[in-house]
Amino acid sequence: MYSNAQTNKTVLDRYLALPQGSRVQALYIWIDGTGEGLRSKTKSLEKKPTSLAELPIWNYDGSSCYQAEGSNSDTYLKPVKIYPDPFRRGDNILVMCETFKYNKEPTDTNHRKMCAEVMDKAKDEHPWFGIEQEYTLLAQDGHPFGWPKNGFPGPQGPYYCAVGANRVYARDVVEAHYRCCLYTGIRISGTNAEVMPAQWEYQVGPTEGIDMGDDLWVSRYLLERVAEDFGVVVSFDPKPMAGDWNGAGAHTNFSTDAMREEGGIKAIEAAIDQLSKHHIRHIKAYDPREGKDNERRLTGAHETSSIHDFSAGVANRGCSIRIPREVAEQGYGYLEDRRPSSNCDPYSVTRVIVQTVCLKE
Repeated sequence: MYSNAQTNKTVLDRYLALPQGSRVQALYIWIDGTGEGLRSKTKSLEKKPTSLAELPIWNYDGSSCYQAEGSNSDTYLKPVKIYPDPFRRGDNILVMCETFKYNKEPTDTNHRKMCAEVMDKAKDEHPWFGIEQEYTLLAQDGHPFGWPKNGFPGPQGPYYCAVGANRVYARDVVEAHYRCCLYTGIRISGTNAEVMPAQWEYQVGPTEGIDMGDDLWVSRYLLERVAEDFGVVVSFDPKPMAGDWNGAGAHTNFSTDAMREEGGIKAIEAAIDQLSKHHIRHIKAYDPREGKDNERRLTGAHETSSIHDFSAGVANRGCSIRIPREVAEQGYGYLEDRRPSSNCDPYSVTRVIVQTVCLKE
């Protein structure tokens, strides 16, 4: 039933070693109509492109991706960023794309277009982001990877940043993903085992403006593609296991030029004041179901704030907004918004933060 985990992946190497001539493979990646799923397909190009302008606009069956009716299903792919391909290597590439309907309007889950427009308006403030992407690894039967099939592991406590086969599961998946991110040029800045066993986190950033969304989405694609090779499933569900287990978030670190300068704590405090006025708007932007997913996670327990209240504090992981202790002590730096869910759309998250803090909309 779960044959994907049983094929010998090393056999592929002999075929990938075959010369491919001057033609290259371009794997187009896009977000489907769920707002969280990623899709991809490959196109042959006559030569390696040197710019986005050399990449053709392509199309796909939007009716099979929850984005169109079968009677009018062609949906367009517009390339927006090129990455080297860590799986095929050579001159082959990955291409992140925006999606557009038959009438050239953005699809309902194309949040990148608006995000790019907002980032352009705020470009003089140089908004930087760093997102801490948490996720859970599952066996193909949907059970957390490494957990007893007819029970639960011991209580949380020994698993965070741990070492040892009885505490850490699937480190090989994590290491392979890390190296793929480095190969593609994604600014991955670290990784660690999380509080719940089989839960991990990696961090991307700091990156500026629209690059945050592009790089996080492609890093998610890389993670799922690597896990596929290992026969493991990646879940970005913000509360994959009910009960006394931590959920999964996408804590978003944010700063502007003014926050990073000497005395920037005043700009950080002003930003928090702005954020406090738009809590509901942010909650709706922080998961694909306008807060319904985050309701299961933001309970006020397990290092979260309550979804119903806005709060801020220094070094307090139970707040909506955390000011890291070193930032409070040195008087400048960044803030951490702990509300975004692990399955958030980073284009929506970064857009609404810039709208609130920089554009004061």
